[in-house]
This record gives sequence, C-alpha cells and structure tokens, in this order.
Amino acid sequence: MKAKELILALSVFLVLWSCTSNEEVSQTEPNRQEYLTSWNEGPAKQSIVDFVEAVTTEGSPEYVSPEDRIATFDNDGNLWSEQPFYFQLQFGLDQVKKMAGDHPEWMQDETLKAAAEGDLEKVLSAGEEGLLKIIGASHSGMTAEEFALSVNSWINSARHPKTGLLYKEMVYQPMLEVLEYLRAHDFKTFIVSGGGIDFMRPWTNEVYGIPPEQVVGSSLKAEFKEVDGKYVIMKVPELNFIDDKAGKPVGIHQHIGKRPIAAFGNSDGDLQMLQYSSGTNGRSFQMYIHHTDSVREWAYDRESHIGQLDKGLDEAKEKGWTVVDMSKDWKVIYPSEMK
Repeated sequence: MKAKELILALSVFLVLWSCTSNEEVSQTEPNRQEYLTSWNEGPAKQSIVDFVEAVTTEGSPEYVSPEDRIATFDNDGNLWSEQPFYFQLQFGLDQVKKMAGDHPEWMQDETLKAAAEGDLEKVLSAGEEGLLKIIGASHSGMTAEEFALSVNSWINSARHPKTGLLYKEMVYQPMLEVLEYLRAHDFKTFIVSGGGIDFMRPWTNEVYGIPPEQVVGSSLKAEFKEVDGKYVIMKVPELNFIDDKAGKPVGIHQHIGKRPIAAFGNSDGDLQMLQYSSGTNGRSFQMYIHHTDSVREWAYDRESHIGQLDKGLDEAKEKGWTVVDMSKDWKVIYPSEMK
C-alpha cells in the first residue's frame, strides 16, 4: 500500500473510531443524568448522590453490601401530600357515608352521625378519640379482601378538593425519583408510615413500586375465621399497633429485621425513625422534607395541625441531616406537572 493510501485509510479509521466513540459517550453519559431529574442542583440533591456513591462503590471505605442497603420512607407528607388532613381519614369519612345505611346504630353516636352527614367540623372537633371511631367503623367488620377492594375502588376514583387530582396522583415526583435511584443501586425500599398498613398495601406497588410485603404501618386487630366455608382474615375494630414516633423503630425491627442505613420523613412523627437509622455502624443518611411551597403545595412546619416539624427541624440542623426546601429544591411537585 502506497503512503498516500495508507494515510487515507488511517484517516478514515480514525474518523470512524471517533464517531463510534462519541456515539457511545452520547449513549452512556445521559444515563448518568437520568435520575433525580426533577431536582434542582444544590446541596440536597448532591447529598443524596454523594451518599449513594459512597455506599455502593466497591473499594470505598464506606461500601455497604446490597443485602444491607435498606431505606425507609414515611408516606404521608413525604411520598404524597397530607393536607388539609390525612388522606386515609378522607377515605374513612367516605366509607362511613357509604356504609351508614347498613348501620343505623351509628346514628346513636355523635361522631359517626356527623361523619355520615358530612359534618367535617364536628368530626374534627371530636379529636383523636373521634377519629379512631371513624377508622374503627370504616376499616373493620369485613374480610381483608373486602377491605382491599374498597380501598382500590376509592384510590382509583376519589379526588382531592383543592387540586382535582386523584389522591394517588398527589405523590411527589422528586421522591418517586429517589425511590427509583436507590433501587437502581440495589437498595430495598420500605414504607414505614403511621398510616394503616391495610390501607396502603393495595396500591403502593402500582404507585411507588413498593410491594405489600415492604409496607409497615399502623394496624387494627384481625382474626382468622371460617365464613361460609371459606377461611378468611376478619378485621376487628380494636387497635393493634401504632406505627408512629417511637413505634416506627419497633415496626422496622419487627417487620424488616434490619436497621435502615437511610431514612426519609417530613415530621416529628418520623424523628425516631431517622434517629434509629443514624445509629448504623457505617455511613447513613437522613432526610427531612420541609413543606415550604404555599403556591404549588402547602407551607407548614412547627405550628401545623398535621405533619408538625418542630423538634425534627432542630435536630436535623444539629446533626447535619439533609433538609429539602420544597420550593427551592424541587422543579415540580406532582407527576402531572411533567406532562
């Protein structure tokens, strides 16, 4: 081959190699940016990335083996909205209205009567005792399967009075991305919520990609019975376990059996869960969602009637935990804003 031909052949090879190399870069580099796309650049987003890279990079002194990569998430106010009151309470109120015709005895109770008549102010004035009556009446006296069907019917039809969105559409897009990002790095993600375990399990896999066996929550008592020749679990109107505050680490211990290395919450009700995760031997991560966006969602913290973030806000500052400023750190709130 003549010198000119050799040079031409090498030039063609280099051009082709360069194009192939650039194509490979263009195909692979964006993949590193696919996660957390609805987060604005800043300390909050970077803290998530730094933590994940530290515990998942082999050879890193902070490396954590996949079987120990446990992350726990509160639900209300952390994965979906919770104002003006917990969505599960709205489900309970709707169920009481729906079921009241079959329970005339409820009209003898002021709280249940108010719920059946849609008198929300009177229901809320009954305090915690009254709310427990609503939950007890609307969440029991049926099989677990029947209850799951009622939850599925509600979650796929009920809409929030302010946004007009289905309640299941009022999940936080940035937190969906955190779940996806962690699972892509071999984390196992769990919900650990004060909400009802039987209320959440029918829909968490569809909405969050979290299967029912990875949901920890509050519960009513239940009984195993034979009904019409079938063996069923019957729900009983008595409290079994409250998965809130100090109950959360207990629930984690009993249901998961491992201490999480990452925990995400938004209120003082999550404080003990974050404290528990901070007690790992190696590196851990704690994040609070601070509701600061009164335009796109709600703004509340220390004095809120629901989802109060007071002690947790102080402890996060003291211990250097990540606090997400919703108005500054999130490009969007709900998935519908991505359309």
